[in-house]
Amino acid sequence: MGATLEISLFGTCLVRVTGGEPCEIRGAKHRALIALLATAPLGRRTRSYLQTTLWGLADYDSGHQNLRRALSDLRKLFGTHFDRFFHITNGDVEIDLVHVTYIGDPNAGPFLDDLNVSAREFCSWAAGVHQNLRQVLALYQLAPQRTKGHARPRITALPLAVLGNDPNLRILADWVAEETCRSLSRSNLLSVISHLSSCAMAQKMINITEVRNTLEVDYLVTGTLRRQGSEMIADFEFVDAANGTILWNRHLSCPADQFTDELQGRLVNVIQSIGQSIANSAIECVRDRPMPQVADHDLVIAGVSLMHRSPMRDFISSRDYLIEASTRMPKSPDVHAWLGKWYVLSVFKGFTTDRAGDTQKALDCTARALDIDPRSSFSLTIDGFAQNNLLKNMDVAEKRYSAALDVNPNESLSWLLRGALMAFQDDGAAAIRATQTARKLSPIDPFSYYYDSLASTAYIAAEDFTNALICAEKSLCVNDRHLSTLRTRTTTLHFLGQHEDARASAQDLIRRHPGFSIDEYKLNHPSAGNRAGQRVIEALTASGIHEQNSKITRRNMVD
Repeated sequence: MGATLEISLFGTCLVRVTGGEPCEIRGAKHRALIALLATAPLGRRTRSYLQTTLWGLADYDSGHQNLRRALSDLRKLFGTHFDRFFHITNGDVEIDLVHVTYIGDPNAGPFLDDLNVSAREFCSWAAGVHQNLRQVLALYQLAPQRTKGHARPRITALPLAVLGNDPNLRILADWVAEETCRSLSRSNLLSVISHLSSCAMAQKMINITEVRNTLEVDYLVTGTLRRQGSEMIADFEFVDAANGTILWNRHLSCPADQFTDELQGRLVNVIQSIGQSIANSAIECVRDRPMPQVADHDLVIAGVSLMHRSPMRDFISSRDYLIEASTRMPKSPDVHAWLGKWYVLSVFKGFTTDRAGDTQKALDCTARALDIDPRSSFSLTIDGFAQNNLLKNMDVAEKRYSAALDVNPNESLSWLLRGALMAFQDDGAAAIRATQTARKLSPIDPFSYYYDSLASTAYIAAEDFTNALICAEKSLCVNDRHLSTLRTRTTTLHFLGQHEDARASAQDLIRRHPGFSIDEYKLNHPSAGNRAGQRVIEALTASGIHEQNSKITRRNMVD
């Protein structure tokens, strides 16, 4: 276990290292500096802010020297722990909140009561915090308020109850639950409790409280199976284990002699409904409750779901939830990988205002995920995504995807991104096979539009523009702002000879992404130099992207 920095902010301000070589910080300015960082958003403040707050406005050079000296003192005091706790740049000082624990009692006394720091700006800051303690109190409420300490919601499917005494029907009811668990387990967003464990709970009258406490699940699938004439009828209920609320029910029926053959296909609707319900529940939860009261798994699900929604505000807010999740669960590789994916998308979609900085953050997140678990198939996949889309290291990306599939051949996202990589490398047939495999393995993901979008890219690489257009239109029905899909739709329309529609699609692309240009695509897209990329450039240019972009740019300059 690594060293932890413990901080008490009320009454006597205590700052000490535990879990390693013991160390307590006693200097008032040193403790004040750490308190400023520990209460900052993301633990980061600028050097100029720290200088002004701790040493005043009078002499910038003196404040600069004082801050540098204080950091040097802390480096000596913390020794080898310093770089674990602090990240220093020319402009910022950051404390790594992953390694910070807030101790003490908020009722022990006033905020930073014993810090005798006379700088007027520091006194003003401390008084302001004292007048509105909500943000600081949230740091203390975090641990006791959160309920479920796991990154993924836990779910199980109980064997369906059988109406009648037909022993064959009981075997089928058990098999339905097994197939449901198997399908659910393919998702990176869920932890599925063993079907064998749920079988034991189904041997007696179901008690939701007992199931929840014994299996520690957040959701469960239950229902009944019966034979009615020549039909087999299954009724499913999806239940919130916290309160026993039935979130929805589904009714499936098919000819009894075809039941085993058709079940897998008919279960898709049930599985997709489960994924959508969990995503919607998490989003509602994070919007209705203060952050400290949100369960860990709801933070992750909400962050991932909002990341893949079209409104920009949803994409931006998703990062806050994933950062909070990574702070709470620093040992979860999946959480760091999801946060890494956010930064990849921010850069690749052109949303970022700091391309180099967000690229590095993406790589830092995937590196941390793989440090925690080098054999995490999901973390390997997201690192390959970053290598391909940000650094154009296609060879490295291919190795990551292959390693992920060696660990878990059912890693649907790895199949999907591997398919995109094949498309970027002009291997259309391999790209289609990979994306089709991904779709079969991923019936639950709340961002199905992304699978359809990359399938469209695969079909373009294979010059199957009819299917490429079908996939692009299907994707845009769910997310009409996705830049990649808008490009592929325009491309397919152009090569299908529908030039008026292609120009209209190009106008739609520029309306939604006014900063997009052919030059930007050539510079940043990993396939721009290959045949697939050249095909996109040809179609976009012929459809008027340059002309439309220049008009919008001129209009914006006039406005």
